[in-house]
Amino acid sequence: MPPLLTQVARVSDGLPLVDTRTPQPGNPVSNKQQQDAKSILRSINTQSPTRMSIVSDKFVFYFMVRDSLCFLTMTEASYPKRVAFLYLDEVSDVILGELVKEHGNDWRSQVDRAARPFQYIHYDPLIQRKQREFRDARQQNNKLQEDLNEIQSVMRKNIDEILNRGEKLDHVSTISQDLQAKSKEFKWGAKKLTWQARLQQYGPMVVGSAFVLMVVYIKFFW
Repeated sequence: MPPLLTQVARVSDGLPLVDTRTPQPGNPVSNKQQQDAKSILRSINTQSPTRMSIVSDKFVFYFMVRDSLCFLTMTEASYPKRVAFLYLDEVSDVILGELVKEHGNDWRSQVDRAARPFQYIHYDPLIQRKQREFRDARQQNNKLQEDLNEIQSVMRKNIDEILNRGEKLDHVSTISQDLQAKSKEFKWGAKKLTWQARLQQYGPMVVGSAFVLMVVYIKFFW
């Protein structure tokens, strides 16, 4: 069974802007339930939780606050909680999108100036369409599970990429250490070649000078 009652109201004073009902055979929305919905909307303010569920007999009210508007729905108690909030998420996307289309970036001030209840009742067909989409809670539950699986798959892929980047960073670190070692070997080799070049350049002179000194020493001091 789809959500039975959906309302959109202004958070500042609880003024209802849209009201959509889905009466079921033998299970109409009662006056008491309508009054309960009105009381909930009037009790919500900027300090209220952004999401909450309230049990009422065999039914549950769910509400969500977004962009200074409150989106409320009522379902049977057996209706899955996360599907009910998914429904409110999609309803809020639709309503906010329509407000932007109708008023542009000035939609918030237009909503604040709304003076009469249900001023945006012309959005009712859009909500009814969403209610029909959420008629089968199991189907929406499966859709939600598919979305969660897709998110998990993306997260696993991102984690794998991060780990792969970590391996590449480790490889770069190893290469850097090897380059440092090669650099030290190069410096030592360069010093060695420098000494060899100096020996080749000055070695014969040193040997020749030593030979002359030795001859002079033997001739005059031996």
